[in-house]
Amino acid sequence: MADQPNPQVQAVLQMIDDQPVPPTYAVSVEAARDQLEAMAAMRGDGEDVATVENFEIQGPDGALPVRLYQPDGDGPHPVLVYFHGGGFVLGSLETHDALCRSITNAADCAVLSVDYRLAPEDPFPAAVEDARAAVSWVAEHGEHIDADTDRIAVGGDSAGANLSAATTLAVQDQDGPDLAHQVLIYPAVSSPVVDEEFDSYEENAEGYFLETESMEWFVDQYVQDEIHLRNEYFAPLLAADLSDVPPATILTAEFDPLRDEGAAYADRLEADGVEVTHEHYEDMIHGFATMIGVVDAAEDAVERIAADLDGAF
Repeated sequence: MADQPNPQVQAVLQMIDDQPVPPTYAVSVEAARDQLEAMAAMRGDGEDVATVENFEIQGPDGALPVRLYQPDGDGPHPVLVYFHGGGFVLGSLETHDALCRSITNAADCAVLSVDYRLAPEDPFPAAVEDARAAVSWVAEHGEHIDADTDRIAVGGDSAGANLSAATTLAVQDQDGPDLAHQVLIYPAVSSPVVDEEFDSYEENAEGYFLETESMEWFVDQYVQDEIHLRNEYFAPLLAADLSDVPPATILTAEFDPLRDEGAAYADRLEADGVEVTHEHYEDMIHGFATMIGVVDAAEDAVERIAADLDGAF
């Protein structure tokens, strides 16, 4: 167990501290969104991929913007449907563009990044409904984008990992398409109404990019009816049975409030007979996987994800 984050991460944290900007939970939703967009822009452009195309698919409540990344070579390609992080409130196709490009090349698969509806304008379960719709669209219309509809995976980071896990449950409940794999990068999968206490929320409460108070703020924006706090689509760790979900790759970081619930979800999946690869990064923080070109562990994470996707596809 590392005593402190990796030096590359410490440099990122110092850069954040040097900015005279209040934390996420202390500013407006629009300001928080602008902060994350600006941080992503500072990292620069991602890798070149064969093609990138923006278009809209039919969502549950109108048009749903998506971005399709295609690798080199002839298709049809297997496809990863990707949901960005950002606490269900922040994030966009742009904030996770570099990560999606890297996964496309490393895994030699298409990536469909989904610009799902955000809270508080569209609270739970809007994002889950959009995620489920995107997967269904790929299964039904994937041949039009040169996708192999028999080889579909879901993935995401943080809130996006939550949506990925929730989608595997929704697909299971609604006789949806079979999914080959799920990629859960530091997933948010627990509920504040559960009695179980995770030490990582206290140990990593502040100073490591994602703070516990920010998590509470995100939940307040996303869940506007307390009854949903007991819904397994909000907190997949509440699910009674996970035995029918696809194999999983779970990444966790030592200096992350979500560390322990990610590990707990890996344990639950294994207990229910699901094949799981759990990679724990002892000197990393929440968000490290998107720090392509800044933190070496981001490239390592992409390679681990790609290896598992390649095996699943």
